[in-house]
Amino acid sequence: MKYRFATEAIHAAYNPDEHNRAIMPPVYQNSMFTMKEIGEQIPFRYARLANPTRKVLEDTAAVLENGAAGFAFASGMAGIDCVFRTFLRPGDTVIAVSDIYGGSYDLLVDVYAAWGVNVVFADLTDPANLDKALAEHENVKLVWLETPSNPLLRLVDIAALAAKAKAAGALVGIDNTFATPYLQQPLDMGCDIVFHSATKYLCGHSDVLMGIVVAKTPELAKPLHTMMVNTGAVAGPADCSLVLRGIKTLALRMERHCANALDIARRLEAHPAVEKVFYPGLPSHEHHDLARWQMAKGCGGVVTVYLKNDSREAANSVIKNMKLVRMASSLGGVESLVNHCYTQSHSGVPPEVKAELGIRVGLLRFSVGIEDIEDIWADISAALDTTL
Repeated sequence: MKYRFATEAIHAAYNPDEHNRAIMPPVYQNSMFTMKEIGEQIPFRYARLANPTRKVLEDTAAVLENGAAGFAFASGMAGIDCVFRTFLRPGDTVIAVSDIYGGSYDLLVDVYAAWGVNVVFADLTDPANLDKALAEHENVKLVWLETPSNPLLRLVDIAALAAKAKAAGALVGIDNTFATPYLQQPLDMGCDIVFHSATKYLCGHSDVLMGIVVAKTPELAKPLHTMMVNTGAVAGPADCSLVLRGIKTLALRMERHCANALDIARRLEAHPAVEKVFYPGLPSHEHHDLARWQMAKGCGGVVTVYLKNDSREAANSVIKNMKLVRMASSLGGVESLVNHCYTQSHSGVPPEVKAELGIRVGLLRFSVGIEDIEDIWADISAALDTTL
């Protein structure tokens, strides 16, 4: 029986009767499993191939994304790399959104372009730009999306882009980290592969490094599984257990993240130290109308701002003067965090590309947590005041 999201997040893909009636999936801290005879076909033999704890997490992710199979990796970048390595070869073309996570940019430019893959970045907020890129480049095998994007929270029309890419014979992959499957299910909109940095909202407690990939069909899942097994960057069972625990509260946490982020975004718009606020839930956001139907449940927990004083000193003043909100490299935990994207998440992106994308020195990305909203705002507003 198919349940609603919050119920599936707690019960999907796990039967206590199959694990000595344990309510929570046990941590199978095993590297191998015994066989009774040569050629015995058992589901678990060696942990690189499969592990019972990891399998529950992978199957849960597949259920939540309405996919055929999930795969859990030792890091988010390992998950993205497995997708690229599975479906791209020298001479192939990948078209990626220009407004992309810095780690994904580095992987495409430093590894895959050097390997002979034609890497094309395009502003896909206008679907017509995908038509142009498809017409200008041969052997397009993959279109890579990210929406909302990191850090400026731009949206792309998933269904429209997926239809165009599929008509051209290309696969469509998407980074769904900021939205999570609670807010957005891209496989239902035409995508073939969905990726999550499970380090972030799926885990939700800042204590795991992990990537999760979900394939829409068994045909796509098979080569992904082969690549994962051959390259070996699999997630460990203890980490899988922690992410499974986090997923059980994903619906509740995302509701609070969304509510707090929208409230903070509205208040930031009125603060004299802020030039511009980026949050899809605000009417002022360039893609607000798209967000209203593509992310109908909410627009996530990340809010990004341009400071009026566009300087490192001003950004550092805000960071140093916050007591509750701490500077950190990631996001998506229960606690509120701030990231200076120019020197952190996008540090490897060339300055001219940062300028083109709008990643300024005075840009701050807030991961709004689930603390009391008044405490979050008091901390942020007092720190912003120091730049006036």
